[in-house]
Amino acid sequence: MAGIAGSTGLTKVMMPVPDPHPDVFDREWPLRVADVDREGRLKFDAATRHIQDIGSDQLREMGYDETHPLWIVRRTMIDLLEPIEFKDMLRMRRWCSGTSNRWCEMRVRIDGRRGGLMESEAFWININRETQGPARIADDFIEGLQRTTDVDRLRWKAYLKAGSREDANQIRDYPVRVSDIDIFDHMNNSVYWTVIEDYLFNTPELLHKPIRVTIEHDAAVALSDKLEIVSHVHPAGSTEQFGEELVDRTVTTLTYAVGDETKAVASLFAL
Repeated sequence: MAGIAGSTGLTKVMMPVPDPHPDVFDREWPLRVADVDREGRLKFDAATRHIQDIGSDQLREMGYDETHPLWIVRRTMIDLLEPIEFKDMLRMRRWCSGTSNRWCEMRVRIDGRRGGLMESEAFWININRETQGPARIADDFIEGLQRTTDVDRLRWKAYLKAGSREDANQIRDYPVRVSDIDIFDHMNNSVYWTVIEDYLFNTPELLHKPIRVTIEHDAAVALSDKLEIVSHVHPAGSTEQFGEELVDRTVTTLTYAVGDETKAVASLFAL
């Protein structure tokens, strides 16, 4: 089981897949060339696209794509436990691990047929099309989600805080491209994970063991925004702020900033 036993927050244990279970949405598709890095590893941004896609597929199959079409992700946590490599077949399983009346947490487990494993959990908020605010999920929809979980009072709690510019290890521009913008006129969720891939390219030692990456979203990034990535590396022994379970390891944070406004915050650490 991913995570650290008995932990919550950044080190929470993700719910194991209740398999076999009729309400676990289970699909397969091939890993293609655009999904992998130069070494053939399934990238985090590509995995996030697949996580979005299977969510859309499940919503459509459940029959709620017309009544509940708009969702925003507030947090995504992904564990890279063992690399999934090029030309493998992906098995994607998705199920609910917690509900409230306006949001839910959804787990997605990605297995490679030849080996490799990524685990994820995302906090999704149902959005009203007119008000653009959180909307109540229909009772019959929640009833279906709750078939795989007994958590029915899910609450939002942020795990991460923005890093300051004053003590940053690095601040760099991250230009927003036209192709990064989705149908909602915001930078798509998966693009935030390209920042993670850029960071890992320059710190490849992080890929020598299983790692957990978490991104929390505070506000949307628009095409005209001047996005900067503010990096902090917190060495072992100085990481109490992230929870006592992480005191013995290095934690890196990446703050996605536009001027003085924080758009998102990410963390990376070895499991």
